Amino acid sequence: MLVFGGQGQVATSLREAVLPAGWIVRTAGRAECDVTVRRDVDRIVAESGAAVVINAAAHTAVDRAESEPEAAIAVNRDGARHIAEACARRGAPLIHLSTDYVFDGRAVGHAYREDDPIAPVSVYGASKAEGDQAVRDATSRHAIVRTAWVYGAHGQNFVKTMLRLGRERPELGIVADQHGCPSAAADIADALVAMAVRMAEPGARADLHGTFHFTGTGSTTWYGFAQEIFRLAARHGHPVPVLRPITTTDYPTPAARPANSVLDCSRLRATFGIAAPPWRDSLATCVARLCESSVGALP
Repeated sequence: MLVFGGQGQVATSLREAVLPAGWIVRTAGRAECDVTVRRDVDRIVAESGAAVVINAAAHTAVDRAESEPEAAIAVNRDGARHIAEACARRGAPLIHLSTDYVFDGRAVGHAYREDDPIAPVSVYGASKAEGDQAVRDATSRHAIVRTAWVYGAHGQNFVKTMLRLGRERPELGIVADQHGCPSAAADIADALVAMAVRMAEPGARADLHGTFHFTGTGSTTWYGFAQEIFRLAARHGHPVPVLRPITTTDYPTPAARPANSVLDCSRLRATFGIAAPPWRDSLATCVARLCESSVGALP
């Protein structure tokens, strides 16, 4: 597997994943390959001889994208197109990571399905939606995997931020009116490996291609997510601040966030037989690792 986005949460987890016999993961970070440069992407894909390519490279600074849209579009749209076109030329299937931010989050009473209309409300979401379409236009042998609320032992994410702030402040206000499904990077990596192996099989079924959703099983709010983080961290002697529920309007940000980021993952389960563990179970594993090992050194 050739993985673009070498230093990201999912790419790092892919390097740690248990692989089937005969498979290896090669990651290509920004220093090795700038996905916005077509010739760099072509070179890496050609040299790798990869059976499957995974695009986990993205401009994920959601708020900064509002003031630097060109940078977000260059990576999230143009970079995705370059990777997809290179895969098409080499005949390699592509798994492309996408996001809940392609939806406006206004759905009431149901989780978003793959065929629900997209309506991004931020530059980041729009750039990812354009990247998804660029992948569809460039190659039929693709699987677009939308996920949400990604966290893990590496990189910057909500879990690590909460643990850091919990050491620094006695009280935290946490948004309680946005709903989503916390998704462990390690679980995403395991799902991508399973998908890649199936997609690389000779004569792989056509229904393995298309758009899929994958998140942790179950949903919560950011406030509920934080409550569980500190409940688990307390077992390891971590300080527990007072948590105060607030609304989205109490915590304004440059980029709008979807109020409903819950994704229906039944298509991936039906097609590939893949489902994530309950989000609380995966969170417990991550919090234990962060609290007990050197990997958890918080910035």
